[in-house]
Amino acid sequence: MSRKIVASVFISLDGVVEAPDQWHFPYFNDEMGAAVGAGLSNADTMLFGRVTYDSFAGAWPEREAAGGEDAGFAKQLGDMRKIVFSRSPLDFQWRNSEQAQGDVAEVAAALKREPGGDVGLSGSISVIRQLLAAGLLDELQLLVHPIAVRKGMRLFDEGEPSIPLKLLKSETFGTGVLNLVYGPDTAPPTGGYEEAVASLGE
Repeated sequence: MSRKIVASVFISLDGVVEAPDQWHFPYFNDEMGAAVGAGLSNADTMLFGRVTYDSFAGAWPEREAAGGEDAGFAKQLGDMRKIVFSRSPLDFQWRNSEQAQGDVAEVAAALKREPGGDVGLSGSISVIRQLLAAGLLDELQLLVHPIAVRKGMRLFDEGEPSIPLKLLKSETFGTGVLNLVYGPDTAPPTGGYEEAVASLGE
C-alpha cells in the first residue's frame, strides 16, 4: 500500500487562503487543534513551499525550545523530514530539512513509492495546486471559516481543467468552522441540463 499525501488548508468562505494569520485565529479552538493534529498524526514527512516553510521555521523551533503547551506538536514537526521546494538555494537551520531534488510531481510520486508514513502539507498552496493537477493528492482537508475575507489569493486559480473531488468526511465546530475532507473522485457524476430538469419532475 502506497503512502498517502494529505494536505490541510485554512480557507475562508469566499475561498481565500492567503495570510490566514490575519483572519484565522479568532476561530481557533480545541476542536480545530485536534483536527489539524489528526491530519498530521500519521505523517513522518512534510512538503513545503518556500514561503510556508520560512513561516514555520521562524516559529516552531522557538516554541519547541520554550516548552509551552504546544511544545509536543512543535517537536513532532521538528522530528519530521521536511522537503522544501524553492528555485533558490536554501540554508537550513531547522533540523531534518532539505531542499527538493526535482519538481513537485516527481518528488511526490517518488515519495508515494517509498515505505513510510503519510506525507503532509499545511498551507503551501502552490504545492497543493500542483499535486491536485497531477492527481497525486490523496486527501485535502479544508477548514472553512465563516468569514468572507474579500481579498487575497484563492485556493483554486482560474484557467485550469476542473478537478472533481469526493467528500470523505465533514463536521461542524462550535465556532461555525466546517472541517471538510475531500479525496479524488475517480467516477464523478455525469449528465447535463436535460437530466437535471427531468429529475425535478420525478
